[in-house]
Amino acid sequence: MTYKLRNCLQAHPNSYALVVSMENITLNWYFGNDRSMLVSNCLFRMGGAAVLLSNRSSDRRRSKYQLIHTVRTHKGADDKSYSCVFQKEDDTKRIGVSLSKDLMAVAGEALKTNITTLGPLVLPMSEQLLFFLTLVGRKIFKMNKIKPYIPDFKLAFEHFCIHAGGRAVLDELEKNLELSEWHMEPSRMTLYRFGNTSSSSLWYELAYSEAKGRIRKGDRTWQIAFGSGFKCNSAVWKALRTVDPLKEKNPWVDEIHQFPVDVPKIVSIKSGSTASS
Repeated sequence: MTYKLRNCLQAHPNSYALVVSMENITLNWYFGNDRSMLVSNCLFRMGGAAVLLSNRSSDRRRSKYQLIHTVRTHKGADDKSYSCVFQKEDDTKRIGVSLSKDLMAVAGEALKTNITTLGPLVLPMSEQLLFFLTLVGRKIFKMNKIKPYIPDFKLAFEHFCIHAGGRAVLDELEKNLELSEWHMEPSRMTLYRFGNTSSSSLWYELAYSEAKGRIRKGDRTWQIAFGSGFKCNSAVWKALRTVDPLKEKNPWVDEIHQFPVDVPKIVSIKSGSTASS
């Protein structure tokens, strides 16, 4: 959505764009007994957020963020990607959304492609060079003993807002991107308190960082979102000013002092998903 609106704002000067992100589970609640469709009943929650974008130069002094980059990856041409999150009828003609066992693998491939596109736009030249040399060694010289180099995105971003799609998603990204508990805190606390509210979870996470007083002028934030299709989208924001949590109104302000809370790690994926939601 942000990707498309950015193009619209570039084409239409002196304009505003209202972005509304939401999840409404009443449209896709499943009443049958197919386990692949019952999972979505456990994970998703209702939620929504709205953000006003502007390309008017006069609005810069009162804006909080500047949109720097957007990268959209769509894997719909691949059959596994297309069908891993799919609305269909079960054997009793009840409609539901089926989540395939290939979901995590598909998400990983979409993220890999997205990161490969985003990396050159945001990473320091030293990280890009290391990534390139490793890629050349593995692909051209067949040096398969060399592990794929994962760039240190902490050199490019101060804050990470990762789609709170479930415990397993956050665990995998924390591991692969080598992020700390501090970096993962907004995503984990959003999942703990609100559940999976789809794309709106990214704005809850950004609001968490604001309520904690973490957003400073010049800070860069990376929002990573996933969706059926299969899609992976990234948005990079730069803070134009330090955000004062005492002057902000967001979902966290009344109880931000109670967070973070301890969320014990659970080995079972099924139990972890239920507890997280």
